[in-house]
Amino acid sequence: MRHLRTVLLLCTAHLVGAAHGATPAYTPDPVGRLSAYIAVDTTNPPGNESRGAAFFAAIFDAAGIPYRTVESAPGRGNIWARLEGGSEPAIVLLNHMDVVPPDRRYWTEDPFGGVIKDGYLYGRGALDMKGLAIAQLEAFLALHASGRKLNRDVIFVATADEEAGGSMGAGWLATNHFEIFEGVGYLLNEGGGGRPYGEQIVFAVGVAEKVPLWLRITARGQSGHGSIPRTETAVTRLLRAGSRLAETEFPARVIPATQTALAGIAQFQSAEFAPRYAAIAEAVNDPEFLLKLKAMEPGHAALLRNTCSVTRLEASTKVNVIPPEAAMEVDCRLLPDQDPDAFIADLKVLLADPTLSFEKILSFGAAASPIDTPLYALIETLAKEAFPGSIVIPSVATGFTDSHFFRERGISSYGASFFVGDEAESRRVHGNDERIAVSALERGTELLTELLRRFTTSATD
Repeated sequence: MRHLRTVLLLCTAHLVGAAHGATPAYTPDPVGRLSAYIAVDTTNPPGNESRGAAFFAAIFDAAGIPYRTVESAPGRGNIWARLEGGSEPAIVLLNHMDVVPPDRRYWTEDPFGGVIKDGYLYGRGALDMKGLAIAQLEAFLALHASGRKLNRDVIFVATADEEAGGSMGAGWLATNHFEIFEGVGYLLNEGGGGRPYGEQIVFAVGVAEKVPLWLRITARGQSGHGSIPRTETAVTRLLRAGSRLAETEFPARVIPATQTALAGIAQFQSAEFAPRYAAIAEAVNDPEFLLKLKAMEPGHAALLRNTCSVTRLEASTKVNVIPPEAAMEVDCRLLPDQDPDAFIADLKVLLADPTLSFEKILSFGAAASPIDTPLYALIETLAKEAFPGSIVIPSVATGFTDSHFFRERGISSYGASFFVGDEAESRRVHGNDERIAVSALERGTELLTELLRRFTTSATD
């Protein structure tokens, strides 16, 4: 049966109708479903997200929910399903199926085993983002099984390729199948969650992201034998440029969303940092504070300036050959109001080598979502009901998600999750022994289900 499903998914696109008759009974099982989903290896590269699409398709078949799958390229599957409702703006539950590669040498559990141990479910994607995908799936299935009349369409969308920029997934769907998103006013995605500060919990709701600008910078020079050093080569030019870039701290400044986010968590900081977070627009003028912040809270520090990290270097293929070209790839993250082309122009001045060439690997525009919407208000209300005394703040992410494809089209998109985990757990994202607490998964799924129910149905229905 699994082989048959895989073969079907290799078609360019197909529609599957729901089974006739009564809606099958729904039994919540976020832990079991996540364990099974983690076992579906969708490591990107190469992706193989059609395996993930087959996983969801089998569940939709069993539930009698119509769905559609489509591949942007062989093996790069995407799937969506729709529950039809009234005329209110539709809501999308968006998640990506691909995961980053694990280094098995440094894991204590099989990264694709879905192992449950000491109250945690281990596996690549447990946090990024198969766990939230399963919570969305459970909420979607529960809403379907409830038989309630919906005030709007609810659309579950699982995509390929987010970890590589989304051009084969959400970006491809937004360009080639935007009919999925017609009439959509809201979207829920990764990029949010709860973090405990003592007895209180702060929920961050993602409303904006720094803009990725990935660059390949190439230097060229005379090649030759490694035994005869040259005055200047492609490698020495690249090393000089890379060193200058790595040592540069771009000017610090505060955008309104960051000011709101840091002020919201000021009370939970140390006696030294609390007043600085509360008045961050003034604090960024203090170089000593910025240095301490980068050492102690690098994620917060990165929200205050444009950043660039040299992440890849390429030169000769042989130790005794001076190459004619050397290149570095650079991960720059820009504040949402920064123009990428203007930033590249500034980089050229900074590196002061007119022979260098600059190529964009990835770049897209910036957009933010408003917080004065019914959905944002409901997220805040439910979080405070479930966790009395909790605080909900809009946040800006240092990384990026697929939400930008839809913010650019006017869809209010939020990074929203009711999973609660401390900083130590969040550092496992893209790292070793990625895991989610079983209790957090179960509670977060319950709350997302309740959020969807309240937002899409009448209290009296």
